[in-house]
Amino acid sequence: MKYLAGPFAALLLSGVASAAAIHGPLHIDEAHSRAEFGVRLLWVTKVTGVFERIRGTIDIDPDDNRAVVQASIDVESLQMDSSRFRKWVLAPEFFDYTRYPSIGFVSTRIPLDALGNGDRLDGQLTMRGVTQPVHFTILRSDCTATHLSGCTLQALGAIDRTDFDMRGRRGALADRVELGLSITIGP
Repeated sequence: MKYLAGPFAALLLSGVASAAAIHGPLHIDEAHSRAEFGVRLLWVTKVTGVFERIRGTIDIDPDDNRAVVQASIDVESLQMDSSRFRKWVLAPEFFDYTRYPSIGFVSTRIPLDALGNGDRLDGQLTMRGVTQPVHFTILRSDCTATHLSGCTLQALGAIDRTDFDMRGRRGALADRVELGLSITIGP
C-alpha cells in the first residue's frame, strides 16, 4: 500500500451528484477511503501509517448550501510498513485501540463553495476518549457548490498528541501528529 502523496493530501472527496439533486446524506465509500498519520521519531525519521476503514456521511443542507462531515476511523485497520511500529502505535501509550477502537470527526457546517475556493474545515476530533477542536486547511480545487461529481478536495491538518493524552515517549517522539483523510463519497 502506498501512502498518500504530497505533504499530506488530507481530505479527498469524490462526489457522485450535484448539490441540487441531493436528498439525504452522501455516504463515505468505505472500500475506497483511507486515513493517514505521521509523526517524527527522534526528529529525523517519520513514522507513518494508513487506516484502511472509514465510515461516515456528508450531510448537505440544500436550503443553505452547507455541509457537515461525520467520519469514524477503525483504528485496528491500521497498516504500516513495520509490524513492530504497528504493534507499538496500537498499544495503550499511543492509540490504545483495545479501549478506543475508533477515531471520530464531526465538522462544523461548511459552505459548499469552500470545496472549490479553499477554506478552513474546522470540527471536533475524538480520539482516546478525548474530544478537541481541530483545523484543516482546504486547498483550491475544481469543486463547485452545484456540481460535486468527480470533485476532489484536499486539506492539510495536524494535532498535538498531548491534547489527546498521548504522552508516552516524549523524549523520542514529537508531539505534532499530521493527520490526513482520503474519502470517496458514494450515494
